[in-house]
Amino acid sequence: MGGAIAQGLFTHKTAKDDIRICLADINEEKLAEATSYCDATFTDNTLAVATADIVIVAVKPWLIDIVLDSINPCIDSRSPIIVSIAAGITIDQIQQHLDNTFSIYRLIPNTAISIAESMTLIASQNTTDEQDAQISRIFGMLGKTLFIPESLMNAATSLTSCGIAYALRYIRAATEGGIEMGFSATQAKEMVAQTLIGAAQLLLKNNSHPEVEIDKVTTPGGITIKGLNAMEEAGFTSAVIKGLKASFT
Repeated sequence: MGGAIAQGLFTHKTAKDDIRICLADINEEKLAEATSYCDATFTDNTLAVATADIVIVAVKPWLIDIVLDSINPCIDSRSPIIVSIAAGITIDQIQQHLDNTFSIYRLIPNTAISIAESMTLIASQNTTDEQDAQISRIFGMLGKTLFIPESLMNAATSLTSCGIAYALRYIRAATEGGIEMGFSATQAKEMVAQTLIGAAQLLLKNNSHPEVEIDKVTTPGGITIKGLNAMEEAGFTSAVIKGLKASFT
């Protein structure tokens, strides 16, 4: 995820964006691959954060303690902005590993960040309006952003991070249905994927409710309402809600 963020920022920044991207990883092979979209790479985290204004901690949750403890002495006197995308790690847990009171952001992006289409949720602590605008602008290069209370971060993970998998599972199911109806797998997948893009854009660009857009294609006695009713009879809405609640911890 860290590499995807770095690559996305490098690709989408403009001349007016004064952003220098440095990446740290113990895997030298990964760093070699990243040289095309980073200004500098490091195998030592302390060197990477030595002059950073924003430190993005993009590691697995069980590594957060080790990473924060190692960089704390290097950043303590400068107090850069700390951004964490470690799943399930709270802002208070992050602050416990830092001697100073830092401006901290906790983010939940999703894998679509690699193509600048992420829905990134942001919670913050000890931040200013100017910092909030800066973080929103930076991650806005990689999709959409939304500030939410930290208490809703786990629920947001179900909707947006896990939600990628749920949307893809629908695409897979609809593709299989298309194959049964006579299309090739490639044709069916392309048709279904583009249809989902169109459906999502209708909601976002029209700022409308799903039922409003559904009503536009459900004519009395038509085939759409027959399909919707059959899906509901099979438990479509209930299954989606149950899946979201099962993944919400």
